[in-house]
Amino acid sequence: MMAPSRSPRATSVRRAAFFDLDRTLLAGGSAPVFAKAMETLGVNAPKVPGQDLILKLYDILGETKTGMQVAKSAVGRSAGLRRSDVSLAAAGAVEELLAKVQPYVHGLLDEHRASGDLLVLATTSPFDLVSPFAKALGFDAVVATKYLESDGAYTGEVDGDWVWGEGKLAAVQAWASSNGVSMADSAAYSDSYFDSPLLSAVGRPMAINPDLRLLAQSALKGWPVRWLDAPIGVPRLFGIEPMDVLRRMVQPEFIPYARFAFDGVENIPKSGPVIIASNHRSYFDPLAVALLLAKAGRNGRFMAKKEVVDAPVVGQIVKAFGTIRVDRGAGSTQPIDEAAEALSGGEAVVFFPQGTIPRGELFFDPILVGRQGVAKLAAMTGAPVIPVGLWGTEAVWPRNAKVPNVANVTAPPQVTLTVGKPVKGLKLSAKSASADTERLMKAIADLLPAEARKKRKISEADLRKANPS
Repeated sequence: MMAPSRSPRATSVRRAAFFDLDRTLLAGGSAPVFAKAMETLGVNAPKVPGQDLILKLYDILGETKTGMQVAKSAVGRSAGLRRSDVSLAAAGAVEELLAKVQPYVHGLLDEHRASGDLLVLATTSPFDLVSPFAKALGFDAVVATKYLESDGAYTGEVDGDWVWGEGKLAAVQAWASSNGVSMADSAAYSDSYFDSPLLSAVGRPMAINPDLRLLAQSALKGWPVRWLDAPIGVPRLFGIEPMDVLRRMVQPEFIPYARFAFDGVENIPKSGPVIIASNHRSYFDPLAVALLLAKAGRNGRFMAKKEVVDAPVVGQIVKAFGTIRVDRGAGSTQPIDEAAEALSGGEAVVFFPQGTIPRGELFFDPILVGRQGVAKLAAMTGAPVIPVGLWGTEAVWPRNAKVPNVANVTAPPQVTLTVGKPVKGLKLSAKSASADTERLMKAIADLLPAEARKKRKISEADLRKANPS
């Protein structure tokens, strides 16, 4: 959805947030999109020798001096191009560029808007090409390379600064001075080592999806680092995050002490925001659901109690996988807010709405009772809620055991995970949270085997297994 364009705020506002374009706002570069738009209109745009290879290397490694010198040489090749044709192509590229905006960009822009900061696109790309995109994304201003024009056509020369490296810093400083903006109070975001001058000149620098040199420099200077294609705290290297690696490594065949049956995996959307809600029977459940999501080709962001996330070593590992910290006694909205942010980035967020594994006789109760977190999150975000009926994990890792029975490889227990259709009939409001939770828990219970929905006599041995050691 296009953000409405806005006029610059009053001059009394003295802070701005400067954003680079390629590999910062966008996943990858914008050049192929612009080239395609120009070709569609039949505009004879200048070609750079080895352009395709340069673009591929750029997506992998980021900016290089050689690549940028080659790009700068394209200015001369623009001589004779009609500015009106370029502007028309730029407008035609907006939709495709918006689709390339990284998932967590919109939330970051909203944070700056809420703080009263001016949003400024600061990029080497030609001003005429990027301006329609910046307007669609709701930016207040654009600092970009301008091509000299005569009688409606480009002359093949730059009008002012080549907005790259020190040139970008100079252009941004000139804009800030003209608009009464304090660089010391402003923020800047970039993926490139060559934007170090700009990052060093602001009070709030941040490296976004950084190339290796900027990553090293950020470590030395103490600049924060963030990947806008993953939740806060989740690192990426060449576009790969720890959950991607785990998803490929952890497969059912690598867990010989349990057998798995998955049904209804196709009900999990291949992409986009989704809430996965499962019943809870064992400490083994998160791994079982992770295997389910791997089958669906998705990474899951799990809710985990603070004792796990705050633990030495283990806590750092689970944070790297995008785990959301839950402090049940604090009454804070922080876990729901983080989950909502993950959903806004198109993630799959996993809940066990019972909150904890039921103890004693409650473990055997056919009526599942859940907390209202899922209903509240669904009401906040409108994300679909997918119920999962999970069964058999308690035989792999009983409630009273400190570790799973990994030695049971000759007769491994059967674990079943049944995925239902999105829960229907949710009213998705704060007032309906209780009723929506009951509807969700019934949808989960309906996916469990018949034995789970019947009351039965509970033995002393059953009760011992259903209580913590």
